Amino acid sequence: MKVVLALLLTLSSDVLSLDKLNMCMDAKHHKVEPGPEGQLYSQCSPWRENACCTANTSEEAHNDNSYLYKFNWNHCGAMSDACKKHFIQDTCFYECSPHLGPWIQEADQSWRKERIIDVPLCKEDCESWWSDCKNDTTCKTDWHKGWDWSSGTNKCPEGSKCSKWTDVFPTPKSMCEQIWSQSYVYTTYTKSSGRCMQLWFTGANPNRKVAEYYLNNSKGSQSFSPTMLLFLTVMVLTGINN
Repeated sequence: MKVVLALLLTLSSDVLSLDKLNMCMDAKHHKVEPGPEGQLYSQCSPWRENACCTANTSEEAHNDNSYLYKFNWNHCGAMSDACKKHFIQDTCFYECSPHLGPWIQEADQSWRKERIIDVPLCKEDCESWWSDCKNDTTCKTDWHKGWDWSSGTNKCPEGSKCSKWTDVFPTPKSMCEQIWSQSYVYTTYTKSSGRCMQLWFTGANPNRKVAEYYLNNSKGSQSFSPTMLLFLTVMVLTGINN
């Protein structure tokens, strides 16, 4: 009987792992569960069929110093529109994506209980982001922490200086991996590879298949559908009764 129970618990945990393909992280503005949001604003609109963000969140993602996090993109002078476009896409991806399960981890932070770590970004997304920002300026490599929040929005910390983007982030890899505390990993995979997450897309969301690939190929992973679990449970219990 102990062996049977152990088997059922293992299979049940595998079924639960399927939720990682369609889930929202436990964070400040995320919905509890993903679902349709037909009115998502502008650059967040690709997620409208299945989103972890609300319409209000998607609109605020486009505003400077929005209520979402009071974050000031213009901390070293006005950020160029070309550069800011990518940060808006990045915010939409973080707030709206329902397919980040394989990379969600616990976070000991006042404003969220979970965060993403090492999400593999497509080469084109990371490199175009860096290229469009290369003439902008910033004063920090890690934008998650270390700011002066005394004014209510982030300011460069005392003793720091605003420098050209390429001096702070000499490569696309350095920017994508450092700017949000290893939330992302730079990859050489292209969008057509099915091995990297896209910050922007048109049509059906391609990121579910990518998440499924990484979930199924993680160490020791094995997935069973609920139907398969029910079938195996019946078979096991039938064997016991016989």
